[in-house]
Amino acid sequence: MILYTLRCSADHEFEAWFRDGATYEKQAAAGEVSCPECGDTDIQKAPMAPRLGRSKSEPSPADVRRMLQQVRKYVESNCEYVGNKFADEARKIHKGEADKRGIYGEATDTEHRELAEEGIEVHRIPWVPPNDA
Repeated sequence: MILYTLRCSADHEFEAWFRDGATYEKQAAAGEVSCPECGDTDIQKAPMAPRLGRSKSEPSPADVRRMLQQVRKYVESNCEYVGNKFADEARKIHKGEADKRGIYGEATDTEHRELAEEGIEVHRIPWVPPNDA
């Protein structure tokens, strides 16, 4: 079982348990996950810090920010930036019309929802500035 913190398009946060990550993805893509406050089914995972070990201390906001900066650095170093053509390029990769590779870019809420409905695995990442300067 896995506990996710989720957020609807109206920014209501809530928690929900799932058998595993794949179960969440399948249910969210099918519109089966809804906000208990407003009923919205446009649900995304909220930024979460992994819980490692049995430490009783929670990561600070600064720790979470550093982790997100590390994720950004990894994505920028290992994936191709495709800008606002993200949805089109993700479809081409999914259909085998383009080389399979990691990509990142911009997608509207509608494009993101449509990709998920088409069974194309995409994720949103909170894009924090690369450093604190």
